[in-house]
Amino acid sequence: MYELRVTGDFAAAHQLHNVTEKCENLHGHNFDVEAAVEGEELNEAHVLMDFGLLKKHLREILASLDHCFLNEHPAFAGKNASSENIARFIAENLSERLLPLGGGVRVRRVRVWESARASAAYYP
Repeated sequence: MYELRVTGDFAAAHQLHNVTEKCENLHGHNFDVEAAVEGEELNEAHVLMDFGLLKKHLREILASLDHCFLNEHPAFAGKNASSENIARFIAENLSERLLPLGGGVRVRRVRVWESARASAAYYP
């Protein structure tokens, strides 16, 4: 099994509900994201996949979240725009982009940090 990991970041605001008082206030983060993909076979170039392509896909997904109020983003309609749900949104979008490429590469994990000491991960 092979694994590749790439990172990215975005800045956004959110307001959580049914959590600690502090987080129920409108606030923002400079989110850091790590996406890990895995696969069992290397391609004809002897790589799992091109790092540049993986970074491009992650960058495009994060651009859809950058500098927005996450509570108003369609992906979070009816749910908290929590780090957990952000990680899931990124993982599902990345999975959709990898599927047409073939080669058996799949998302292993997406981790989202809202601070240096707090992160959430989603494993599809």
